[in-house]
Amino acid sequence: MGSEYAIEMLGITKRFPGIIANDNITLQLRRGEIHALLGENGAGKSTLMSVLFGLYQPEEGIIKKDGNVVKINDPNDANALGIGMVHQHFKLVECFTVLDNIILGVEPTGKFGLLKKDEARARVIELSKRYGLQVDPDAKISDITVGMQQRTEILKMLYRDNEILIFDEPTAVLTPQEIDELMEIMRNLRDEGKSILFISHKLAEIMAVADRCTVLRKGKYIGTVNTADVTMEQLSSMMVGRDVNFHVEKKPCHPGKVILHVEDMTVASKVHHNNAVKHVSFDVRAGEIVCIAGIDGNGQTELVYGLSGLEPLASGKIELMGKDITKATIRERNANGMSHIPEDRHKHGLVLDFSLEDDIVLQRYYEKDFTTPTQFLRRGNIRKYAEKLIQQYDIRSGQGAVTVTRAMSGGNQQKAIIAREIDKNPDLLIAVQPTRGLDVGAIEYIHKKIVEERDAGKGVLLVSLELDEVLDVSDRILVMYEGEIVGELDPKKTTPEEMGLYMAGAKRDPSLGVKKEG
Repeated sequence: MGSEYAIEMLGITKRFPGIIANDNITLQLRRGEIHALLGENGAGKSTLMSVLFGLYQPEEGIIKKDGNVVKINDPNDANALGIGMVHQHFKLVECFTVLDNIILGVEPTGKFGLLKKDEARARVIELSKRYGLQVDPDAKISDITVGMQQRTEILKMLYRDNEILIFDEPTAVLTPQEIDELMEIMRNLRDEGKSILFISHKLAEIMAVADRCTVLRKGKYIGTVNTADVTMEQLSSMMVGRDVNFHVEKKPCHPGKVILHVEDMTVASKVHHNNAVKHVSFDVRAGEIVCIAGIDGNGQTELVYGLSGLEPLASGKIELMGKDITKATIRERNANGMSHIPEDRHKHGLVLDFSLEDDIVLQRYYEKDFTTPTQFLRRGNIRKYAEKLIQQYDIRSGQGAVTVTRAMSGGNQQKAIIAREIDKNPDLLIAVQPTRGLDVGAIEYIHKKIVEERDAGKGVLLVSLELDEVLDVSDRILVMYEGEIVGELDPKKTTPEEMGLYMAGAKRDPSLGVKKEG
């Protein structure tokens, strides 16, 4: 049989301008095991996996497959070796369908090179049923939720019969139910003999599903442990070099005046003929964190688009600080005291080819601090402001303020958006999945910042798919199901099970007076 290891990465070093992303790292993946890779944002996890998948070439070190040294020049080499990867930031063609994305590069063809899509569709449907990854093969990527895009990526890998599967932050965009399903899928794949590398920040998931765990910190190898032999606290301490508080510390809230008033709001759906948000009404007051909870795809995305001005309302009214902003532009909403941490940081949060400093002033470049009366940018001021936020929020980037945002890790991109939005000193902070893809240390910090905003008398609307986050951070929970608010819950009095019933549509609060559509 040869080596007990399916993959060995020995002494891997990878450098980028101003940073050693991987510094002499060794990682050994056994056959038929789930091996977790744990580390802070920017610790070098995704870089190491990108080296294994052929996206980067290491300056030092070797890779062995089944005991033999291999050279992986590009992802085609990786695929030929049976290595597949689901990237943290999906590699999908937006204007293609789900099916086209899955078969891209391995299209089944018949005579005269004609595509045999029916065969491929049948196989994709069979795979999606077998692994509980329900997707619509004919839906366009641009029209489906991030959760669905995630499933498309997983199916892409399964379609290619890969035996070594790399999951880069696979649960960052999934609901609790979908996470449980994915864990089950991963266990089934392992039992079928596949070897899985699983990058995650979520310690509970690593403890639940991984056999072993390798920890990286600031690009260096810290150690490999059997998950059965360690506690979550020990793992988090290995990861960030200090003890982390897993519980959000906050005083009781004292809601004040209404900051955001939403009345009978309806937003059309781009995917189907029904409305995505149906006659929704609620208030967010000063000094409270209101959380919109629900399974992904139940109208939360469209609700936020309507509030932030990314989509027009079909009907209804929005007031911010008593002012009607229903038809206001995005810039007007920003100027009137709204901040928005978007769900999709690449699509709506950042211009990836801009420098970090330009992304930080993206919404404020025209203010007199950053622009002269003759419309020239005050570069010195922009640099100084960016450097202040980089230090304050511990945004790690190889070349500081001039780093191209695309070159930063996903977690550090997220920190840049959070820094920009909170530092605007908004009256209303809309935070959608604010801790998606962040490590425990960064999550602790972001939660503290959100609570600070609340305590400073701001209104916070949190939209989260993380049950722990919903219950721990919010003062009031509104549950969305099929575009309607079906329950209002007190986080101190409810349970995950009760929330789950509302989220699945099995329970509904009749006092909310939900209107039915004709």
